[in-house]
Amino acid sequence: MRLGRALVSSVALGIVLAFTAPAEAKTLRYAFQSSINSFDPHALNETFTLGFHGNIYEGLTRRTPDLEIEPALAVSWEMVEPTRWRVKLREGVTFHSGHPFTADDVIFSFERASSDASDMNGKVGSIVEVVKVDDHTVDFITGAPDAILHAEWDTWYIMSKPWAEEVGALDVASVAADREHHTTRNANGTGPFRLVSYDPDGQTILEPFEDWWDEPEHNLSRVVFQPITQTSTRVAALLSGEVDVAEPIPLQDIDRINENPGTKALTGPELRTIFLGMDQWRDELTYSNIKGKNPLQDQRVRQAMYQAIDIEAIHRVVMRGQSLPSAAMLAPGLVGFPEDLERYPHDPDAARALLEEAGYPDGFSLRMNCPNDRYVNDEAICEAVVAMLARVGIEVDLLAETRSLYFAKVLAQGGYDTDFYLLGWTPSSFDSHNVLYNLVATRDPERGRGTTNLGGYSNSRVDELTDLIQTATDQEERLALIQEAWQILHDDVGYIPLHQQALAWGVRDGVNLVQRADNQFVWRHVRID
Repeated sequence: MRLGRALVSSVALGIVLAFTAPAEAKTLRYAFQSSINSFDPHALNETFTLGFHGNIYEGLTRRTPDLEIEPALAVSWEMVEPTRWRVKLREGVTFHSGHPFTADDVIFSFERASSDASDMNGKVGSIVEVVKVDDHTVDFITGAPDAILHAEWDTWYIMSKPWAEEVGALDVASVAADREHHTTRNANGTGPFRLVSYDPDGQTILEPFEDWWDEPEHNLSRVVFQPITQTSTRVAALLSGEVDVAEPIPLQDIDRINENPGTKALTGPELRTIFLGMDQWRDELTYSNIKGKNPLQDQRVRQAMYQAIDIEAIHRVVMRGQSLPSAAMLAPGLVGFPEDLERYPHDPDAARALLEEAGYPDGFSLRMNCPNDRYVNDEAICEAVVAMLARVGIEVDLLAETRSLYFAKVLAQGGYDTDFYLLGWTPSSFDSHNVLYNLVATRDPERGRGTTNLGGYSNSRVDELTDLIQTATDQEERLALIQEAWQILHDDVGYIPLHQQALAWGVRDGVNLVQRADNQFVWRHVRID
């Protein structure tokens, strides 16, 4: 799958350098709004975590600055049979521990990522078995033909089997686990940077891996990562020169950063869609005043919630115009984007009528889970939604928490402990199938399908379409199947899409980097003057 040039020009904004000969090596000082909670590469399928891990670990493929797929730990791949892919692995690669990279590590990483404790099983869900052909060749056996199998490989990271055996890291350190795991604080990849020290509340230090297989483009001698949770403190650190890159920056501070001598704001559209999900699988909501039934299982109630939300007010006031209201769970330009889909109109009167028709003339109560340090203005969005729903009689108890606490509750390992939630999603394959498979299809842990379908939405026809989309080779037929799936989801009001948010990073002058539209910060492209 190749990302179209039109899409690249419209969304892969930022600074892409023409690299020259290495200059004097430099230290990159980087601040983000929260800490890296674990270095286990198979624990959390979340963009910041994947992006950070991608500087240490590597997949079989990687993405170029314009998001094209290119070889990484694999040098070639081909479909030799409808359900068999042959993958040639790169020779001469070593892990940071000194262990050589072999086919055994790929097999081990597949088994580990597809385990119940992993949040990455959707990336390898169509693979039934990985067979070793020789030390640097493997065959991927799929249950059905999968023409886009390789589109997920860049963020399915490979671990060393011998190292995992030595340190007792054969299992995944789940984000919901209450025990310390070796991979929580330690990392061992093949990537361009190696972990030197880790402090979840202070500075985490990384240095270039001298035996990396590729030719470095960066001129960094060290990366110092510092979580700064307070937005005002993070911006102040950038303005004063204490950090080189601050991410994200508040939309209201963009002008201030641009006007400050020595700093600039990098902004652009992101591929991530922000949306609301609802518990549709429990027979009774966990935190509602309605007992014996679940109001959210009624399509009329879900549509009432949708129509109670004024997306233009969120766009104008909360997001300060830096968002793109969406009717779909997919960003424009990605494969299968449903251009004809339109949002249900904001109409509080219609919402009240739907609630009354569904048997809730006085509304009801429920709890909403929301991160307060993950997405652009996430808590403010949730607060606005709470106020809008209150106007139609739905009382929402908002629980806004740090991303570590939030994800520990709402993911599978936390028991999907949520009535109603806000989440963001960037399809790592840049294809509709990724969203349908992970967020929309009925949960099937054995296949790794629907693992991020936190609300348990289920429609048998959508499941059928999702499987057909994965195996279809005729592109016109495939797009028609995708459009049908999006229309069914829209009619069911399985989710409430909100918008695609904007990227906003603060950068010190002289720091040259790539701002990718998938919001992954890749240090191997950084050069400091």
